[in-house]
Amino acid sequence: MKMGQVSRIRVMGFGLLALMAIELTMQLLGIHFPKMTSQSSTLRDLPSLPPPLPRTCQPKRHIVFLKTHKTAGSTILNLLHRYGDKNGLFFALPDKYQFNYPKFFNTHWVKGIKFQNRPQYDILCHHMRFSLSEVRKIMPADSFYFTIFRDPATMTESSFTYYRFTSSAFKKAPNFTAFISNPSYYYREKESYNHYARNLLWFDLGLNHNAPSTGTLARSGAQTVEETFNLVLLAEYFDESMVLLKEELCWDLDDVVTFKLNSRESSRPLEPEEVKKLRAWNSLDWYLYEYFNRTFWDKVERFGKEKMDNEVMRLRERRQQLAELCLQNLDPVRAEDIEDAFKPYQNGQENILGWALKKDLEPYIHNRCVPMVTPELQYKDLLDARQFRARIKMGHK
Repeated sequence: MKMGQVSRIRVMGFGLLALMAIELTMQLLGIHFPKMTSQSSTLRDLPSLPPPLPRTCQPKRHIVFLKTHKTAGSTILNLLHRYGDKNGLFFALPDKYQFNYPKFFNTHWVKGIKFQNRPQYDILCHHMRFSLSEVRKIMPADSFYFTIFRDPATMTESSFTYYRFTSSAFKKAPNFTAFISNPSYYYREKESYNHYARNLLWFDLGLNHNAPSTGTLARSGAQTVEETFNLVLLAEYFDESMVLLKEELCWDLDDVVTFKLNSRESSRPLEPEEVKKLRAWNSLDWYLYEYFNRTFWDKVERFGKEKMDNEVMRLRERRQQLAELCLQNLDPVRAEDIEDAFKPYQNGQENILGWALKKDLEPYIHNRCVPMVTPELQYKDLLDARQFRARIKMGHK
């Protein structure tokens, strides 16, 4: 995303009812969610689900999420925002909306890093190009690291639409069909924002996405990822991924129930031959995806197939219940049909969809529903206000 675009994003984000006093918006969002009482027992008002098995683990509170691009990362960001927000955790936030992506992550870009007596960082989850050595400088040693991958063929189709006017290679191609037919004709390594056009996963992981693809290099990259990340999720199996994440983090079901955010109005189906060509063009990413597809299903096997099926059913039932409670429509809608505070940022050729809340919700239900439909940019602004307004009031600089 270009810096000019980021500036326009900020204008839009602060249109959050013109910050309408962040105080009011924060109340609407329930930044510190009220504890459930007999009056505000939203979840108890819903049909009950089969109870989970008792646990002996402790919920993890120190988390690093590498938000890869065009992989359902915005939806995962929402659940991290909600969990950290509800539990009073301290986020490592960028000054704007990204940690100077596409540059490598550097701790100097974490807002408030030089504040005296600042709290320990609990969650790092916003856009960055990964650098393990820098991340370790600020995150606790017991942090849980996870990320999410997607088949590079469909990932490239999504990237082409979203970054059509950002990547030099995409801009040169008259259409996606032409790009698929001969990507090397349009692609130049050093031209602006071309990391979006080839091996984007490899790039986000901090690896050399333009390196000649060899079996040795691919295996080395997969080993590096496996040694760094406790869990690699798959966008194509999002619900199964949420179950595994819930188990690894020792969180509750409602912590990982989400509505899909930042989705597009339409996507272009790929022919089998196009899939083959795109996987070959993104061969380093394809190796990673195949490798971690195997490890993913190994984890599912150890978890138990029947148990997984039951947990996925519980997750989908809960999502449906909350959707019926909160949403005007059970399908996402265009930005013009959404209140300003919940409009997703629009970029590229396609409409980016979001969610419209029901009108006149009871306050306790409203507080439950609003965080689930709040896009990442607006939620980041609200977290920023919570963390740094409090420090300004205390006189910290």
